[in-house]
Amino acid sequence: MEKRAYELFAKRNREITLRAIPGHFVTKHSHVSHCIDLTKVKSQMSTAKAAARLFAETFRYTAPVDTIISLERMKMVGAFLASELSMSGLNLHQDIAVISPEITDDKMILRDNFLPYVKGKNVLLLTATATTGLTVKSAVEGVRYYGGDAVGAATVFGADLTQVDVPVARLFGVEDIPGYASYPIAECPLCRAGIKVDALVNSYGYSKIQKS
Repeated sequence: MEKRAYELFAKRNREITLRAIPGHFVTKHSHVSHCIDLTKVKSQMSTAKAAARLFAETFRYTAPVDTIISLERMKMVGAFLASELSMSGLNLHQDIAVISPEITDDKMILRDNFLPYVKGKNVLLLTATATTGLTVKSAVEGVRYYGGDAVGAATVFGADLTQVDVPVARLFGVEDIPGYASYPIAECPLCRAGIKVDALVNSYGYSKIQKS
């Protein structure tokens, strides 16, 4: 499967890359035509810092931020983003918190010790991918439920999320990958065509399925 993989570079900074693997993949919310491997952004210091710098350019002068909620194992990027935002602009010298709340059945759960970082605070959401918009939309609803103000969302790879009512910053778009498609699970044309699933995909990575 990895032999099909190819690398893409962010238009605004070639230090930031992702790997795209064409095939048939199952995510939590959909079936997709490509596996998007963001291991480097999540795990490598220089790449994570470069991504954070670009996100900060979007929100530095547009949104006050008290807390960054990091989803999908993006906490390294979140820490660098907090640092970048605190260097200038609306968040100069702000001691920005970075938290990773629990997600159960697509709902965000804040334990009592995390509640003070959201209630009455300006919250920026950070995620790795946002192609259907369901994760971001649910997180926005969660922030508001717990009394916070969702001021924006940042994602490394995503669709044009017009259904999300906060500003969204993307480093890569689905339009950057020719042929990329996401299908509702019950309507997947790849399944209907009898094309077997290559791998299961979540925020930790992908697990290949052995084919008979």
